[in-house]
Amino acid sequence: MAALGVGLLTLLPVCARRSPVLRPSHRLLSRPGTVAADVRREEQSSGSVETGSEDQTPKKRFSEVQKERREQAQRTVLIHCPSKISEKKFLKYLSQHGPIHNHFFYESFGLYAVVEFCQKESVASLQSVTRTPGLGTEAAIPFRSRCFSLKLRSPSGQPSEPARVPCNSQSPPSSKKLFELLCYAESIDDQLDTLLKASQLTEENTRLRYLTCSLIEDVAGAYFPDCAVRPFGSSVNSFGKLGCDLDMFLDLDEIGKFSAHKTSGNFLMEFQVKNVPSERIATQKILSVIGECLDQFGPGCVGVQKILNARCPLVRFSHQASGFQCDLTTNNRIALKSSELLYIYGALDSRVRALVFSVRCWARAHSLTSSIPGAWITNFSLTMMVIFFLQRRSPPILPTLDYLENLADAEDKCIIEGHNCTFICDLNRIKPSENTETLELLLKEFFEYFGNFAFNKNSINIRQGREQNKPESSPLHIQNPFETSLNISKNVTQSQLQKFVDLARESAWILHQQDKDRPSPSGNQPWGLATLLLPSVTNSLSLAKKKRKKPASERIKNLLESIKSSGAEGPTDTNGKRTVSTQA
Repeated sequence: MAALGVGLLTLLPVCARRSPVLRPSHRLLSRPGTVAADVRREEQSSGSVETGSEDQTPKKRFSEVQKERREQAQRTVLIHCPSKISEKKFLKYLSQHGPIHNHFFYESFGLYAVVEFCQKESVASLQSVTRTPGLGTEAAIPFRSRCFSLKLRSPSGQPSEPARVPCNSQSPPSSKKLFELLCYAESIDDQLDTLLKASQLTEENTRLRYLTCSLIEDVAGAYFPDCAVRPFGSSVNSFGKLGCDLDMFLDLDEIGKFSAHKTSGNFLMEFQVKNVPSERIATQKILSVIGECLDQFGPGCVGVQKILNARCPLVRFSHQASGFQCDLTTNNRIALKSSELLYIYGALDSRVRALVFSVRCWARAHSLTSSIPGAWITNFSLTMMVIFFLQRRSPPILPTLDYLENLADAEDKCIIEGHNCTFICDLNRIKPSENTETLELLLKEFFEYFGNFAFNKNSINIRQGREQNKPESSPLHIQNPFETSLNISKNVTQSQLQKFVDLARESAWILHQQDKDRPSPSGNQPWGLATLLLPSVTNSLSLAKKKRKKPASERIKNLLESIKSSGAEGPTDTNGKRTVSTQA
């Protein structure tokens, strides 16, 4: 066992206390020359995936990334530090318990350190010399976690050394800052790449998300040994934006599994268990208990809500130490499989994520999407629309889901609750696209395509990659790729869909106009993508009384068609070839 050492520091576990729900803006702190700084210089997207068909490096499977990240998180601790601390002495103290592989600092209601050891045993060694704090008149719940508080034994003996290290925000850039970055970009392609780099999850933020899941797994593991808490959704599918919520999945499938080779004779041993009428009731009971445990004992877990009567029961809470808003579900394996599918699409071509981030940013700027549930189009629906659009290019940039299923082998076969969730998991076996269209052209054509899409009769289906007759009367129909009888956009109203169409037509018109008279990217005036984020003319007109015979969107559509027809050569790709028509 490592000695306590150094003499200036002592660790206290963070005890469960009730506190108000707050959501801070993170600031990441790390020293130049440290492992964390080196990682940031080699920053990649969430899950360490290098995207783009031009990248010849073998790409990791989704399951491999998840496994590596989970093991990484299990060797990691979260420490609340004094605002003034010697980083050198701090690392020396922790190194007594084993070599440190990686560390970084960030701010969230104080200064925190995320420290990854090289061996998992180092965490147990650190826990063995950590005491439960005395709280005077209050009583501490002695919960043994990997969340610690670092105190100075002799503050007068500690040199006054504030943590003055480079700070990287863990929140997306402000609208003003983003606008400036876009205005100074060299091209529209550069604008889309700039937006992606400024908004995507950083390496450190991704590590913090997996660590938070691992800390919740420690709590759930007290009731269900061998369970796993896995992140899904935006945190892992490569489309996550800084500041997005953290969706977690409590995986209980490994519990009770046995190895056939360990059984012998005619005997078979089974656990004694409680029986309930249905799997849904079992899910509700499990989440109710875990939610209560997080509320009463989970360090930093505040504002716990048990939403058990929803279609997918969940526990919602804030994790103050990380600053994440968290949703914990169980029995939701299809959502994890959807995350893997998006991960694959995002990794196949470097243009996919750039286009998705830009379309989402555009939609958010015009209030087409919202963090509040309602009649708005969701980010997931927008992502499906971008994927569908890229499947419709000539040649296609992304393959259909049916094509990915045909490439699958026996180990890829996956049936969940009767739904076919089979597709190839090995990215390296999927042939890259031969399409060379620029991001600028794709953005323009995306708006034109959906500005003229026959939403009144057709549905969007990425499984087959072609329009189909709508099976229901919902204004917008996007087929769930796995639960094919479901419409993921059933909540969208006709007025919200019309607003999307109007804005898409206006955006296509703006981009076509700038083709004719493009300003130089001097930063003095908005252009390209930056122009699309400005308040809409269509929105302004819709608020006033419409005295004209034709709505604004129809006038813009006619203007767009006249601009296109005036060009003898029509729209061309980067090779000067005429592009495929996107008229529905």
